[in-house]
Order: sequence, then C-alpha cells, then structure tokens
Amino acid sequence: MSGSLHVGMETTNDFEVDGRLLTDVGGTLPTEVLSTPGMIGMMEQTAAMLVGPALDDGKATVGFEVNVKHVGAAKKGDRCSVRAKLEEIVDGRKLRFAVEVTSADGRTIGVGRHERRVIDASNASATAAE
Repeated sequence: MSGSLHVGMETTNDFEVDGRLLTDVGGTLPTEVLSTPGMIGMMEQTAAMLVGPALDDGKATVGFEVNVKHVGAAKKGDRCSVRAKLEEIVDGRKLRFAVEVTSADGRTIGVGRHERRVIDASNASATAAE
C-alpha cells in the first residue's frame, strides 16, 4: 500500500445537477431533482477519485457499502459540492469514508458513510467480497 494513503485525506468535487443525476420520480414531481442514486454515485466517485492516486500500481477500489440519508432537494441546474473524507483504513484494504453533499447555498442535501475495498485491478473478476 502506498505511503500516501492516510486517514484524514479529503477532497471536494463540485457538480451541476443535470443529466443522469436527475429524476422526476416517474412524473410525480413537477420538476426534476437530484436522484438518490445520482447523489450516491457522486459520493462514490469522489471517494474513489480521492484515494486512486495514493494506491499502488495495479490497484483500484470498489464500493461495497453505502449508508446515507438524502435529506434535502436539489433542482435541475443547481450547483452542489460533494465532500469525501477517509476516516479509517482496516487491514490495509477496507476504506471507510464520511461523505456529504451540500448545495451552493450551504444546505445539506445528503450525508453518511461509504466503504470501499482495495482490489487488484488487473484481475477483472475481483470482487469486494474477496
């Protein structure tokens, strides 16, 4: 494991609520909003991008657990930020993150925890359960 992977590292990724991140819940909402799967995808992507450069060559991470609450709405076109902070490294390969999405005006949109496992990226059949 690379020496640059350490507890406390964090990053923020700004994004626009648009495209594949949207839902109108099957037409039940009058406007499109940030979907829960879209929000989770941004949390996972940000966590993976945070630790990717700190991993040894040939290693990558896969997500295996998400525990978040989607507590606020963000409409189509809104600007949001997702923050990921590495809080724990277990056995050198299980990575636990605090994740949060906030709107440009400071409202909390989503908050929780996410876990990723370090895998051998050269083995396409590798899974988080290994």
